[in-house]
Amino acid sequence: MPRRSRLLFALAGALYLTALARDGVDRWVDATTLPSVLAETSVEMRDRNGELLRAFPVEDGIWRLRPGAVDPDFIAMLIRYEDKRFWTHAGVDLIAMLRAAGQSLWNGRNVSGGSTLTMQVARLIEDGPTRRWSGKFRQIRVALALERRLSKQQILNLYLTHAPYGGNLEGLRAGARAWFGKDATRLTPAQSALLVALPQSPEARRPDRKPEAARQARDRVLNRLVRHTVLTDAQARAAMTEPLPDRMNPFPRFAPHLTDRVRLQAPAIQAFDLTLDAGLQARLETLVAQTATRVGPRVSGALIVADHRSGEVLASVGSAGYQDARQGFVDMTRAVRSPGSTLKPLVYGLAFDQGLAHPETLISDSPVMFSRYAPRNFDGAFRGDVRVRDALQLSLNIPVVRLTNELGPARLMTALRLAGSEPRLNGATPGLAISLGGVGLSLHDLVQVYTTLAAGGTGPILHHDVLADAQRTRRVLSETSAWQVSDILAGLAPPAGGATGSLAYKTGTSYGHRDAWAIGFDGQHVIGVWLGRADGTPVPGAFGGDLAAPLLAEAFNLLKPDLTPLRPPPPSTLLVGAAQLPQPLQRFRPRTTAFKDDPSAPDLLFPPDNAVLETSGAPLTVKLRGGVGPFFVLADGVPVLTGQRRREFEIPNPGTGFTSLVVVDAQGQSDRASIRID
Repeated sequence: MPRRSRLLFALAGALYLTALARDGVDRWVDATTLPSVLAETSVEMRDRNGELLRAFPVEDGIWRLRPGAVDPDFIAMLIRYEDKRFWTHAGVDLIAMLRAAGQSLWNGRNVSGGSTLTMQVARLIEDGPTRRWSGKFRQIRVALALERRLSKQQILNLYLTHAPYGGNLEGLRAGARAWFGKDATRLTPAQSALLVALPQSPEARRPDRKPEAARQARDRVLNRLVRHTVLTDAQARAAMTEPLPDRMNPFPRFAPHLTDRVRLQAPAIQAFDLTLDAGLQARLETLVAQTATRVGPRVSGALIVADHRSGEVLASVGSAGYQDARQGFVDMTRAVRSPGSTLKPLVYGLAFDQGLAHPETLISDSPVMFSRYAPRNFDGAFRGDVRVRDALQLSLNIPVVRLTNELGPARLMTALRLAGSEPRLNGATPGLAISLGGVGLSLHDLVQVYTTLAAGGTGPILHHDVLADAQRTRRVLSETSAWQVSDILAGLAPPAGGATGSLAYKTGTSYGHRDAWAIGFDGQHVIGVWLGRADGTPVPGAFGGDLAAPLLAEAFNLLKPDLTPLRPPPPSTLLVGAAQLPQPLQRFRPRTTAFKDDPSAPDLLFPPDNAVLETSGAPLTVKLRGGVGPFFVLADGVPVLTGQRRREFEIPNPGTGFTSLVVVDAQGQSDRASIRID
């Protein structure tokens, strides 16, 4: 056979054998059984800006955060130092392996490694041996299989998820959070260099235990990156002067009560985006803890901040300390307690809507008996005739019970439910004492009620999930009545140390000094605070005005430097003094009891109670029988007609929806009807 033919035959044979070997390797790689790459990661709670509020460790207490945004300079340093041909090789870098083997033979020891990032991922997800040849071949096989089944970015993400950083830390984000107290989005060259070096010997290079070894490893990375022109010499020298961390930072655990509850409600979800503000939450947790400690032993506290325009909860502090000795594990934002006097504003608002009173109406603060119930003021004194405005600002008990008696306790309970709260009663039937705190409500319930009041009588449902659908409460008060109540509360002297501007607020103290409350709002935010003992025992000398009001003021100061102006009065608001009020509103009289059997009392013939009318926007006809003119008509608490002497007349159309009509005659006698206009 000619020589040229022999060469061609040999070449063909070599190519054939190479193809057979390649096909065999392909079958070998394709037959690889891969370990699971779906490792459990920590459940994360993030605030409205994406900041980490809290993370929950996975099994065995390991912190393993999902890969997220990473500083691109870190990625560049990692790949250049660990695996510079990562983006081009097929899982194994033969050049690097041959170089490592040669250096090992020449120096008699391992000088550099030949493992690619993909091979390191293979070792991490399988947790296999690395010192024996069998383990190294298994890594090569798994690495080749990974490269065929995953993208380069997916492999890199696996490394960033599983790389060990000492102790119970796995993954870059956990390492950056523990060693530098930050996420891995913005790292200094010194921080990046340490985080590149740690996974190779995470325990031997821990900066809190082996600072010199950590420094040397970090500096080796920096020096090599200078040789590879990733860093300048000046950048490396500056990085080498940066101090190493001497301890692990704890993972954040803000709003622990709320985040516990959120996780239990949706255990299958790995990441939650909440409406809270991490910075505000941290400041308020500190404030509540300091205040409770100052008040006395075993005293706890709770606080909620919400935006009453959107319903977003911006901060939720469940106790003075999640793991302290004051039963800090109890979430006092949800604990049912007596609200004290904090429901009085709602009673007055309902009375305004029913035409029973106006802020300038005179009402008697004098001894009174309702069956066997004789309410008394907190100080035991009687003030005689007072304006309704003053009665609410002074938080007098007798006037508000008089109004509750006229409204009916059931109406107040209905209003609480319409406002989005869940009132609880010890008995089946509500009594007059509910207006003084004789009903169970949580801090969350009260903030929801005041959100409705601050928003103009119908407000958003409080929520903490940024993806929650916006929902609103049913209308509880008319805009006019809600503004009148807000204006009265804003007329109180501001708490000590309060921010500049108008703050509408109310304090409360439950029976036996068990609960001290303060809830207030400006034109955008509402804050509710509670102080007391989680076990319900009294706190001697605790008053809402003395303890809770200053905490409320400090909370607003931490929220913002200046208060947002309150809403202006609606156009229909009757802004007059007592002398200019219609005669029936000048002085409160118990109408429903005084005239229920009086044949001369006005009788509202049309529209009848519970009527459904189709008016097409036309004025509404009103027909009366009896009564003494002139007549005074209110729609949802807003005066729509005064001085009317005829018994058949028209009033402006109140608009579609439910409307409460009240007709009052010259002697203060009245009749009312609830209607719906389609």
